[in-house]
Amino acid sequence: MVYDFGSRLRQIRESKKMTQTQVAKKLNLSKTSISGYENNIKTPSVEVLMQLASLYRVSTDYILGLEQREVIFVDGLTSRQMKILNMLLTEFKAENASNT
Repeated sequence: MVYDFGSRLRQIRESKKMTQTQVAKKLNLSKTSISGYENNIKTPSVEVLMQLASLYRVSTDYILGLEQREVIFVDGLTSRQMKILNMLLTEFKAENASNT
C-alpha cells in the first residue's frame, strides 16, 4: 500500500473539525497552500510540517506515516492530573494484559 501524505493531512484536519481556511489563517499561509499539501501538489517545508503537527497536536512522524498511533499531549497538566493519567494508563495496561 502506498502512503498518501495528502490524504493523511486531510484526515487529521477533518478529525479536528477544521477547514482549510481555518488552518491557513492559524499558520499564516494561504488556503491554496493547505489545499496543495492535501492534494499532494505541494510539499510543506520542515517548518510548516512542525507547525501542522503542533496545531493538530500530533507528531510529525504521525503526519508522515512513520507512526500509526496517535499521541496524547500532556503539556499543561498539573502534577495531580499527571498522576491520575498515569493511574488510568496502568489500569488500562493491566486490563489489556489480563484479556490476552
